[in-house]
Parts: sequence; C-alpha cells; structure tokens
Amino acid sequence: MKSLKKLTLSAILIATTTVGVFAQEVVKVAEPNWASGRAMAGLIKVVIEDKLGGKVELVPGTNAVIFKAMDRGKGEIDVHPDVWLPNQANFTDEYVDQNKTVVLSENGYEGFSAFCAPREFATKNKIKTVFDLATPEIAKLMDRDGDGMGDIWIGAPGWASTKINAVKVRDYGITNFYKPSEVEEEVATASIANALKKGEGYVFYCYAPHYNWFVFDMVRLEEPAYDPEKYDMKQPAEDPKWFENSKVETGDKPKDIHVAYSKTLESRTPSIARFLKKIKVDTDLVNRFTNEIVVKKRPSEEVAREWIAANSDRVDGWLGLK
Repeated sequence: MKSLKKLTLSAILIATTTVGVFAQEVVKVAEPNWASGRAMAGLIKVVIEDKLGGKVELVPGTNAVIFKAMDRGKGEIDVHPDVWLPNQANFTDEYVDQNKTVVLSENGYEGFSAFCAPREFATKNKIKTVFDLATPEIAKLMDRDGDGMGDIWIGAPGWASTKINAVKVRDYGITNFYKPSEVEEEVATASIANALKKGEGYVFYCYAPHYNWFVFDMVRLEEPAYDPEKYDMKQPAEDPKWFENSKVETGDKPKDIHVAYSKTLESRTPSIARFLKKIKVDTDLVNRFTNEIVVKKRPSEEVAREWIAANSDRVDGWLGLK
C-alpha cells in the first residue's frame, strides 16, 4: 500500500512539474503558406497542448525566416512542421548539418512535385508530357489573359519549389511559349477551378500531399526521370546568380518530408523535443487532413483533435508511452 501511495504521489509530482514548466514556455510553431504545412502545424499544436500540457502559438513565416529563428534558438519560432527535402536542403545543410542548431524528426513521409493539367483537356489535346506543352498551338490554348503567351503557375512567392520550377520550365523549353506565374496558392486554386468549370486549358505546379487530388480531375504530366547529372539547383541563399547558374532538366526526386525544431527545445522543453523527434505521419493522413481543412473549411485543430481521439495508440507511440 505504501509503495502504491508513493508511486501515485510521484506520478502527480512529475505531472505537476511538467505542466508547470510548460506553462512558463510558449512553443511557437510556424504555419507555412501551403496546405500540408498548415495541417501539420495544427496537429503538432493539439498534441503539445492536449497531451503534454504545453502552450503553442502558431506563427506565419517563410522558410528563410523560420530556419533563421530556429537557428537563433530564442523562442521566436521553435518548430517548422513541414520541411520538404531536397527542396529546402540549403537550409538543412546550414542549420542541421553545419550549425547543428536545428534537429530533424527521425521519421519522414513521402511526397512528390510535378506539373498537372485538367484531365479532360489534356486527353482531348493529347498532352501527356511536359514537352507536349512546348508548341505554339498548345500554348495558345493555355493563354488565359490574352497576351499571346500560355500561362503556367510555378508556385507561390517564397517557396523553394517555385525557384526550382522557374529553372525547370526554362530548361524544358516551356518559357519559349509560356509566361510563368508566381501567385499565392489560393489564387492559383481559383484559376484551376475556373479552367475546369469552363473546360479551358491551364497547366500548373502540383504536389502531394495536397487537397487538390480530392477536388479536381487532373493529370500529372510525365517528366524525364530524376538524374543527378542533369539536376543542379542553386537557391538564392547559396548563389545570388542562382537562376543563371542552375540546371534542372529532369523531374524531381521523391520528397522526404520532416518536422524540424530548434535544438534549444531539448533543454527548454525536453518532452516536447522528444515528441517532435518521434512524430510519424504518412502521405495519406496528411492528404486527408488538407482536404478537411481547406476544402471542407474545418479548423485544423478540430480535425487534429478528432483524429487523435480515434488514434490514441499511435500518438502514444510518438510520446514514448508504449
């Protein structure tokens, strides 16, 4: 009986101490401007608050800003919920490998990036590969603003993938006939919906996980298989003349997507750091989250809380409780 009482008191003491520490520390989780980033930010927030008793603030920011803040380790931004590799390898090379101020989660999930077009339009006009786009006749069908050039959305401002796509469409010969567009994803999504509704042509950057695969009947265009000899991408942080000095003549490698966090969390809030290191999701889960959040317009925290309630064993594994 004494042993049981002692054990119970110890458990209460540990729980109280842990919550007390977290109450003094607000963990700031970045909320990137893409769907899977928002989904992962919401999931991480709910686990920290509901399961670990912490407090979380979601903070918007670009990749460069987020990594710089995690590097400083002063609590400005502590967590990047959705690091796409190799897209953001210039940041992980500097902060994870060299500075050792940022840590990547042990478990990644797989994604991909490509170019897509409405399936009906692509089938009707025999568009199967990215090279099928590069003709005056097809480009004319993709001219959405009447300027004589086809339109292709290559991504949102600030995305590493947008820079990659700018080089890629140049090296594929697409920019001879098309005008690359950089606008926020919500604007591009509205254009995709409009094109599908009217049966018009449009070509756009697409990736997974993403809610668009639930919403639109679209087809991924074929690209040459990834070849490291023909894929030499420099990001602006690495080379001021990144566009001139880069070469991308093939499709991308499959993406390896991780959570990243400031190493200072290991001393500031060790239980949270351990959770972030062990979190493990998959492409299907993140796809479903993005559909619930963006298409069905449900709050990310509500979606996360519902899923956690139905998958407590899996979450307990992230927390080292089983």
